[in-house]
Amino acid sequence: MSKILVIEDESAIRRVLVKILSEENSTYQVEEAEDGLAGIEMIKKDDFDLVLCDIKMPKMDGVEVLEAVNKIKPEIPIVMISGHGDLDTAVNTMRLGAFDYISKPPDLNRLLNTVRNALDRKELVVENTRLKKKVSKNYEMVGNSKAITQIQEIIDKVAQTDARVLITGPNGTGKELVAHWLHQKSQRSGGPMVEVNCAAIPSELIESELFGHVKGSFTGANKDRAGKFEAANGGTIFLDEVGDMSLSAQAKVLRALQENKIQRVGSDKDIKVNVRVIAATNKDLMKEIEESKFREDLYHRLAVILIKVPSLNERRDDIPLLVDYFSSKIADEQGTIKKSFSAKAINRLQEYDWTGNIRELRNVVERLIILGEQEVSENDVKLFASK
Repeated sequence: MSKILVIEDESAIRRVLVKILSEENSTYQVEEAEDGLAGIEMIKKDDFDLVLCDIKMPKMDGVEVLEAVNKIKPEIPIVMISGHGDLDTAVNTMRLGAFDYISKPPDLNRLLNTVRNALDRKELVVENTRLKKKVSKNYEMVGNSKAITQIQEIIDKVAQTDARVLITGPNGTGKELVAHWLHQKSQRSGGPMVEVNCAAIPSELIESELFGHVKGSFTGANKDRAGKFEAANGGTIFLDEVGDMSLSAQAKVLRALQENKIQRVGSDKDIKVNVRVIAATNKDLMKEIEESKFREDLYHRLAVILIKVPSLNERRDDIPLLVDYFSSKIADEQGTIKKSFSAKAINRLQEYDWTGNIRELRNVVERLIILGEQEVSENDVKLFASK
């Protein structure tokens, strides 16, 4: 059921609005407030899906209500109610964040359409927020070691810019996690984040995957197809394992970065794209450049900001936090009670040589939770975590 609040000092107008909305849809629960101050108090105490608010009111006018709601509950759409002389103000309120405005006396169809659209938008905002929280939960950055703290500080400084970032580090250290945090903390977080594993795509298909193709450009190209750069327009593209990209694809990526344009395979038509590029690699790109396997000019385009993700062996102090995090996450996934780890078990895990890094630790923790006692012991670690 959608809860709607009508804030209007003219009782006759207020009653009309409440009557129209209540009779139109039985799922609308409509409440009313006679002035802005009363309305704000109700909004603070209750959850509303939509607010209809008059502009000219005593004690607190509609603009002040709008500004207050934007601070305390910005997800609530607000539709302003304007008299004939308030139209300019009504238009200005939309610049301040109002969803729309309706004029007095309200036109029935316009009122109901505006209400439906505003409620639909609220649902989208709530769902988007839910999905972002879900994504954030999947990409939490766990640890308080010096190395992780420094990475978090760099992310906070860099995320709000469009600077390109190159993330380096061994496999399994969480390079994709850093990329996700850069996107989520950026002004592009409302746009898509498109991931491309350059190592997993055959070299003859990488250009088509990145830039798309036109029908007939190669065997199997039965129709036009957009590539990952187009899909990421307005957001971020994450080129994972960029060191495995073919030299031909590297040349096209370089052009895309220089000109913000791409061409589909088999076409000479330019397509403008607005994409932030984040890349990652486990290779030594300077060595790859020396061996003519990676373009130096592309490297300098990608590596505006360099972030090196440390191996797990370089951040052993984070292992207790990581074990606790994985234990909670695995318990949630499996619908079981979280298991604890003894101090000696943790100490034993900190002594291991983690060649597979975070990914390996996660697998070991899951194995210990499945096979170990209710409190995972040092003996469990010796039995089930051995290499």
